[in-house]
Amino acid sequence: MTIDQKAQFAAPAGPQSLTRVLGQNEHAAGLVEECAAELSGVNEVLKQELADGAARPQVEGALAKSAAVESKVHEAADRLSVVNEALQDEVNERHLLEHQLAAITEQEQTARRSALHDPLTGLPNRKLAADRLEHGLEQAKRHGRILAVMFMDLNDFKIINDTHGHEAGDSVLRTVAQRLTENTRGDDTVSRLGGDEFLYLMTETESEQDVRSIAEKIGTAISTPFDIDARGGRVNLTITASIGIAVYPQNGATAESLVAHADQAMYRAKRDKSGYSFIP
Repeated sequence: MTIDQKAQFAAPAGPQSLTRVLGQNEHAAGLVEECAAELSGVNEVLKQELADGAARPQVEGALAKSAAVESKVHEAADRLSVVNEALQDEVNERHLLEHQLAAITEQEQTARRSALHDPLTGLPNRKLAADRLEHGLEQAKRHGRILAVMFMDLNDFKIINDTHGHEAGDSVLRTVAQRLTENTRGDDTVSRLGGDEFLYLMTETESEQDVRSIAEKIGTAISTPFDIDARGGRVNLTITASIGIAVYPQNGATAESLVAHADQAMYRAKRDKSGYSFIP
């Protein structure tokens, strides 16, 4: 096969359509099938001639034809080889593009997650919490449901940072986040607003007593003793939380008003050392 013939079937420098490459492959496959049919006919003649001892010129002619057909088969094989190389190049290119697309998609997902989640605890951040609260309010208004917002603050958290270092404080925050997550109902959301402040969005609650039960459960989980690394040693400490609660619709009809009222109730709980408090 000449260089020009190979160039005809080789993939061009730029991306090539798989449709075109497959068309070339089908053409080459057709040549092979044609040759196979011709070879089959020749073989039948040869078998017959050999069987009945016919004249040698016919056998010689058949052999010559067989040689010509064999040449065609080789040419077709060469073409198929070139086409298959082009197909492989195309497949490799597509695989590369798929990997690049997957990498870009992963980067976008990572960037989106970073924009909506707290880097220390992995919890939803203030922005995502606001979005979910707005959505929760829409559902509560549409279906006449009760919705509760709990604003949580860790008591005397600054002392942990000052006494044991910020790494110990970060360890406490991560553990609190884990405990909150473990005590979150499927449709609820717990988020970190910043520092030692967390927000718990409780949707589809039936009564104030349900809210109290969750608040008590959360308070108990947080106050379980911590065993953490602190400046080269292990430290066992206990921390508590103050939880302020605001309920839709009686304590506000907007996300801003509910969070503000829950914040006020939190300061009341901190002042009274009551663990949790509803907005009056």
